Amino acid sequence: MATDTPASYRSLVIYEIYVRNHGPNGNFADVEVDLPRIRSMGVDVAWFMPIHPIGQVERKGSRGSPYSIADYREINPEYGTKADFKHLIETAHGLGLKVMIDVVYNHTAHDSTLVKQHPDWFHQDAEGHAVTTVPDWADVIDLRHPNTELSDYLIDCLKDWVEFGVDGFRCDVASVVPVDFWVKARGEVARVKPGVIWLAESVHAEFIVGRRRNGLLAQSDSEVFQAFDLEYDYEIWPVWQAAVVNSAQLARYTDLVKFQEVIYPANYVKMHCVENHDNPRIMRLAPSYSQALAWTAFQAFNKGAFLIYGGQESGAKHTPSLFEIDKVEWGSYPLQPFLTRLAKLKKDPALQNGNFYIMENKQSLQAAWMAEAGGLYGIFNTGKIDGEAAVQLPDGTYSNLLDDQPVMVKDGRMAIPQSAAIVHCAPIKDLKALQSDFYEFRVAPE
Repeated sequence: MATDTPASYRSLVIYEIYVRNHGPNGNFADVEVDLPRIRSMGVDVAWFMPIHPIGQVERKGSRGSPYSIADYREINPEYGTKADFKHLIETAHGLGLKVMIDVVYNHTAHDSTLVKQHPDWFHQDAEGHAVTTVPDWADVIDLRHPNTELSDYLIDCLKDWVEFGVDGFRCDVASVVPVDFWVKARGEVARVKPGVIWLAESVHAEFIVGRRRNGLLAQSDSEVFQAFDLEYDYEIWPVWQAAVVNSAQLARYTDLVKFQEVIYPANYVKMHCVENHDNPRIMRLAPSYSQALAWTAFQAFNKGAFLIYGGQESGAKHTPSLFEIDKVEWGSYPLQPFLTRLAKLKKDPALQNGNFYIMENKQSLQAAWMAEAGGLYGIFNTGKIDGEAAVQLPDGTYSNLLDDQPVMVKDGRMAIPQSAAIVHCAPIKDLKALQSDFYEFRVAPE
C-alpha cells in the first residue's frame, strides 16, 4: 500500500455527485449551491463523476455515458465552463471540502482527441480499428498500456488538474491499468501537490479471473494498493449483496471482511458503501426499510472510508441512468439526519484509534471498535429479527447514538433494535470476537 497514506483516511466520508442529474439544470452552479448542505452532513470529499466532454460516436442513450470521454483536458459544456468549475472548487475549499474527480484511463470515446491524434495508443483489431476489450462497453475503446508516451500524456493531465485545484482522483477500473503507471503518476503528482487522495475502483473477483483467462491485464487488490490510498470493496461486493437479500449469507460475508485483515497491508483502507452509480439503491436492494438502514449503519461503522451517493439522503429507490437526463428525486431529505450521525461517528476517537471486531453474525450482526480510552459497540438488525440478543456489554442504560433513544442491557441481553443501535462503552478487555475463532481455527487431532 502507498506508504504515505494517512491513518485518518479510514474515517473519510465521501459524497458522489453526478452533475447531470444532481440539480434542475444539470450544471456546476446547481451543485455549488448545494455544497453547504452536503458539507453539513459531515462530508469530507466531494467526488465528481467524469466532468469531461462525452463522445458522440457509438454513445449509449441520447446523452451518452460520462465514462465515454472525448477529451481529458476539457470540461463537458453541458456542465458549464472551466471558470465555473474553478469557482465551484474555491467554494468547496472555503467550506472545508476537498474535491475529487473521476479519472478514466482504461478507455476513451470512439471519437476522442487521443484516437484521432494517436491511434497507435489503442487496442486494435486485425484491420487496425480501435476496439474495447470488454464487449459490454461498446461505447468506448481501450487504451493500450504500457506506453511511455501515453503515460506521460496522462500524467501531464493529472498534474494540470491538481494545479487547477483538484484534491483527489477516483480512478475508474484501476485494476486493469498497470500499477507501475499508477505508482509513477502518484509520485509525479505529489511533486506538484502533496497529499492528493487516490481512490481505486478495484474490480469484482469474477472480472479479474475472466480477463486473466483471456490474456488481459487484471491486478489484484493487493497489487493495486501499492499505488492507492483507498480501494473499493468490490472483491467481496457480490457476497455482500447476497447477504443483504438473504441473511443466511451473512456469515459468509463477515468471514470475507475478516479475511481482508490478513491479505492487505496493515494500513489498508477500503471504501464502503451500500449504493453507487453502478449498483441498485439500498432502498431497492434490501428486503425492508429497516434492513436498509441497518446495512447503511454497518457499512459506515465498518473499517474504512464511507461513501454516500447523491440521493441516498432522500431514501431514493431509483438509480439515475448513466445515459439520459434522469434527475434525483430529492424530496425533503428524510435520511439526512441519519447519515449525518453516521458521518459524525466516523470521527469518533474509538473508530479512529481503536481496533475493529465482529462478534456475532447469526442472530444479529454485532461489531465493536475498542481503544484504550473507550469503545463503540453496534448491533445491526440486518435480518429483521424480533426479540432479544446476548451482547457483550455491562448491564446498564446506554444512549443510541443514531437516535438518542435509551438502550437497556440486563443480564447481558438487550432488545434487538428495529434497524441499528450504536453506543459508547468503556473498554471491554475480554471481548469475545468471531475474529478469534476465524484466525485461530485448527484442524482437530485424530
